[in-house]
Amino acid sequence: MKQAVILAAGKGIRMLPLTKYVPKPLVEINGKPFLYYVLKNLEKAGYERVYIVVGHKKDKVEEFFSKNSFNFEIKFIHQLKRLGTGHAVKLLDAHIKKSFVVLMGDNYYSFNDLNNINFEDDYSYVYALKHETPEKFGVLVTKGDLLVEIEEKPENPKTNLINAALYKFTPEVFDILKKIKKSSRGEYELTSAIDVLSKKNKVKVKELESWVDLGKFDDIPKVEAFMKKNF
Repeated sequence: MKQAVILAAGKGIRMLPLTKYVPKPLVEINGKPFLYYVLKNLEKAGYERVYIVVGHKKDKVEEFFSKNSFNFEIKFIHQLKRLGTGHAVKLLDAHIKKSFVVLMGDNYYSFNDLNNINFEDDYSYVYALKHETPEKFGVLVTKGDLLVEIEEKPENPKTNLINAALYKFTPEVFDILKKIKKSSRGEYELTSAIDVLSKKNKVKVKELESWVDLGKFDDIPKVEAFMKKNF
């Protein structure tokens, strides 16, 4: 089964004032919520089940799905306390028994990238892009196609390959998520679990075709232009 988890519980502080009224994934892009484009590509790529981790303005997300239908099963997971991406994914432990994809509700990936994810092997994957300013992101250090480490916003990046926040995990990640500790930000980070897996040579890195990040309010015009051209 092709299944995905979309993390959509955050408050979207950098998207204020829009996120005062709706969660970040529902910010409108060319007249449609950003999440619509993400879901349509998952639908086109044949995903059969999608879990939505909700929190901030969760009623708005549920309302969106009451008015829009997709050709896959939808399940809502409520993250009562926003304790980080690692905590959010750990909530799926009781629901998922096979490999799955994790993506952020404010990130867009192409149909080809979502369609070409390998669900069959025993590796986890971090999907990546080469970037002109890698120091602003998590930088991926690799050996061949294996991940060695993720350096978070390093002053002197070792590579120009950045973490695009699209992942494929095997169920092994849940055992690791139960053991990780809070980061300096006071959150359980998904990248902490990836770091543990990488030390076991169990994480591969694969480059994406495209990636669009609806990170902050000023990104809206850029994202709208991209969608007009590519969606």
